[in-house]
Amino acid sequence: MPLIDLAIFIVYMILMLGVGVYFMRRNTGQDDYYVGGRNIGSWHIGLSVVATDVGGGFSVGLGGLGFLMGLSGSWMLFTGLLGAWMAAVLLIPRVRANPEFEKFYTLPQIFQHLFDRKVGILAAVICFVGYMGFTSSQLLAGAKLAAGTFKPLDLNLALLIMGIIAVVYTVLGGLKAVIYTDTVQWIVLMMGFIFIGLPVSYYHVGGWEAIRETLPAEYFSLTNLRWQDLANWGITILPIWFVGMTLYQRIFASTDVKSAKKAWFIAGLFEWPIMAFMGVSLGLLAKVAFEQGLIAVSQEELDPEMGLPILLSTVLPPGIMGLMMSAYFSAVLSTADSCLMAASGNLTTDIFGRYLKNKTDRFVMRMSQLFTLLIGAVALLVAIQMTNVLELMLYSYAFMVSGLLVPIIAGLFWGMRSPSAAMASMIIGGGTTAILSMLNLGLPFGLDPNFFGVLSSLAVFLLIYKAKK
Repeated sequence: MPLIDLAIFIVYMILMLGVGVYFMRRNTGQDDYYVGGRNIGSWHIGLSVVATDVGGGFSVGLGGLGFLMGLSGSWMLFTGLLGAWMAAVLLIPRVRANPEFEKFYTLPQIFQHLFDRKVGILAAVICFVGYMGFTSSQLLAGAKLAAGTFKPLDLNLALLIMGIIAVVYTVLGGLKAVIYTDTVQWIVLMMGFIFIGLPVSYYHVGGWEAIRETLPAEYFSLTNLRWQDLANWGITILPIWFVGMTLYQRIFASTDVKSAKKAWFIAGLFEWPIMAFMGVSLGLLAKVAFEQGLIAVSQEELDPEMGLPILLSTVLPPGIMGLMMSAYFSAVLSTADSCLMAASGNLTTDIFGRYLKNKTDRFVMRMSQLFTLLIGAVALLVAIQMTNVLELMLYSYAFMVSGLLVPIIAGLFWGMRSPSAAMASMIIGGGTTAILSMLNLGLPFGLDPNFFGVLSSLAVFLLIYKAKK
């Protein structure tokens, strides 16, 4: 890789770390570190939400879907649009306007309020495990980009580099740094897609005529998918808007209900159609380049998620390549830092909070930074064991959804507040999904294990609740 590209990338990473140092010196306690002072505007929140939700994992994952199935892969993020707007209308008014929640930092605190402390701790454990996996997926996404772009790097060395950058940056800055840098990072990613990645790749593969002649017609259709694909994406991604710890942190960080709702509407539109079609279009162009022989890898050796970074490293000229890679790495950081913050919040507030209750704000903040550092190290070890970004992300999503969705809906919307029913449904729902995922069985109709996890969670909750009544 030319030195100019490497220099641009290093400068960009140093600037992001500098922002973390800047806010580290201004954070005074948990309100600043975990919920940004509770007064952040809608545009910053909205761009941070979409940067966190889409980020590097979905950027790489969308490229893989575009490589495999073309434009139909964009439907995956349509579920993000639906989830964001449903949460804006249904969830935000119940959470942000509730005076009993105004001092909360985390989702498990709501579980504890609705049910009891044991349920809150179990919710914290589920969130922690889920976001640990999600953090790992982001580090893996960044490592794949690095390994596909910087030829001397192997995947494990790239993982180590990405892990150190992401963890150190997050440890320093807290949520306020995360949200403000997410805004910058998302703009950088969008500009990189629009003005660099798409036009240069389009020109390099020979334009529309070459694309149409190279790929079969189904790559340009929006119906090149099974109903099971849409159903599985829906049950895995749409509910995360109701149980995502990173999203609750941003609800608490918003100025008021109106500002939070506006932020969620902004995030939904950026997810689909804007980000969805740009991501799969770049993956589609990578497929064209592969079929034309521009990507010198055999069909058996090529990971579809590596097609896009390999294409970019092939077609982009020196200088421009450094800017585009900075854009992609910014997306990785924008999600990894948020997930680390969520997992750290679970440990500091929900699991060890009672032991830190009488400590000073500065001591609690330092403990939060220590937890963030330890979580990042473990997430890096998990990432080393996995090979597929999208698979790891969807496993993490599914585990949280199947464990947390039914109790939060029942407690917030149905007024059904049975601790025993909540506890059992969380264990059965999350356990069912985890076991079915590990066994890798052929499930009915090709549905995702999360379907059966959510259904079992709902059945157990209603059964125990009715029995108690």
